[in-house]
Amino acid sequence: MPRAIWSGTVTFGLVSIPVGLYSATSDHTVHFHQLERGTADRIRNRRVNERTGEEVDRSDIVKGYELDDGQYVVVEPEELAEIAPGRSRTLEISTFVSLDEIDPVYFDRTYWVAPASSDYDRVYRLLWQAMAETERAGIATFVMHGKEYLTAVRAGEHGLVLETMFFADEIRDPGELESLPGKATVRGKELDMATSLIESMSGPWNPEDFRDTYTAKVQKLVRDKKKGKAIVAEAEPPEPTGVVDLMEALRRSVEKARKGKTKPDLSELRKSELDAMARELDIKGRSKLSRAELEKAVRKAS
Repeated sequence: MPRAIWSGTVTFGLVSIPVGLYSATSDHTVHFHQLERGTADRIRNRRVNERTGEEVDRSDIVKGYELDDGQYVVVEPEELAEIAPGRSRTLEISTFVSLDEIDPVYFDRTYWVAPASSDYDRVYRLLWQAMAETERAGIATFVMHGKEYLTAVRAGEHGLVLETMFFADEIRDPGELESLPGKATVRGKELDMATSLIESMSGPWNPEDFRDTYTAKVQKLVRDKKKGKAIVAEAEPPEPTGVVDLMEALRRSVEKARKGKTKPDLSELRKSELDAMARELDIKGRSKLSRAELEKAVRKAS
């Protein structure tokens, strides 16, 4: 079972629920090490004095806040420790708000919330079901790893979910972007065609349909280079649509969408994904097929 990254108590009113927080996501980015070209020697970063170029011991490093005049206010570690928030064991919901009122831009990271033990299942289910029926999110603050977080606790499909959130002063004003378009009127035909395109491309949300193709390509690049294969360059991205070509591009896009959505690139699918497609296509003997054989069989049956 995954290890809780925080444990404490969720409270609302006089009701308390001991819980644990668990990361809801994981990173599958391909990580590289820095090496000196032509060798397998790792590159190490050292802390050096910018002026003298000499290496500085970690114990001699302090934090400094730069002022407008280029001077620094030096802050010692013990001074920061004195004002740091203590470890919080309570996540107290202060108010409930409609989920529709929260702009997704405020959400940061997602965590699963689970009861600390089966003794608290009943009260946990009570809060979960009540929040689901009211479509409300509980707003609270708590401290984790020495930092204070604003959070929204909501009802998910399998239990309670906690979203860490940005504070209001951390959200940038989009009005500062000079490149945002003004209030130019969109012509009726263009708007109708764009609406028709959106309707033609609409469908249910299936997260399994979307994959991190870049990571898959990086992994394939590493495998191919290990085998000594030639690297094939990707095709250039399409040119941006000009104003004159907009109606024609919209018309052709609608026609393409109505003919059916683009099929996935079978060469980029994992064996488990190909197996699932083979199951839907009722391909016999699929359990004994290799990945390459599965791809060939699915391509033929599609």
